[in-house]
Amino acid sequence: MNAPQLEVTALSKAFGGIHAVDQLSFEIEAGKVHSIIGPNGAGKTTLLNLLTGVYAPSSGSVRLEGSDVTGLEPHELAARGMARTFQNLQIFFNMSALENVMVGRHLRERSGWFTAMLRFPRLTAGERESREEAAELMRFVGVGEYIDADADAMPYGALKRLEIARALGSKPKMLLLDEPAAGLNPTETHDIDTLITRLARSGVTVVLVEHNMRLVMGVSDHIVVLDYGRKLCEGSADHVRSDPRVIEAYLGSEGLAAC
Repeated sequence: MNAPQLEVTALSKAFGGIHAVDQLSFEIEAGKVHSIIGPNGAGKTTLLNLLTGVYAPSSGSVRLEGSDVTGLEPHELAARGMARTFQNLQIFFNMSALENVMVGRHLRERSGWFTAMLRFPRLTAGERESREEAAELMRFVGVGEYIDADADAMPYGALKRLEIARALGSKPKMLLLDEPAAGLNPTETHDIDTLITRLARSGVTVVLVEHNMRLVMGVSDHIVVLDYGRKLCEGSADHVRSDPRVIEAYLGSEGLAAC
């Protein structure tokens, strides 16, 4: 059995006297789709913020590919192969769609400030390479028709996938998606479903926080269910959807029928 790509051990985060994440432990296997679900206030986004360095944990540890990364800053984790999207769109609307994706490549740019200032030919070649790669990423996520568009001219569903393309610009080993299907219609949600499957097949580990249970149950290899910051259940989609505790705390009979 391969070692887990990510190991979370007894992770906790308290805000005042409230434990948003409480003694949480689980493992993430490389190249799979892992979903984190739970009712509102369960601690899902707080957990993503802990994993990506936005928050420092109150206690516990996070290990990435065997190395302790607990408390590292977001840019340090990004350099180690971790990228994320956000529940609320983080799009630069004063840029073109292509420029938004190019921003994601900044960790891999070889040109330093001195080269940029003098406009050496190497920078020109790098800019060309960056544009070509950004365009390819836009095609990969299904928004190739907007390569020449301004970001503020794109529909909401396309912007969701544009943000994923930008995150992929850093060539992550692990991509954390915070509610990528929120606000999308059924066709757009199907596009996200297809994209997540493509990402996993390409070798990128996906960690998904999502309320759309039909999407979660369809794409996930492994699911962790949170309730008030604690792990309620984990396992395959079939295991989770049949667990009485999950049905009572989260899915309910109507939610179970929907997924």
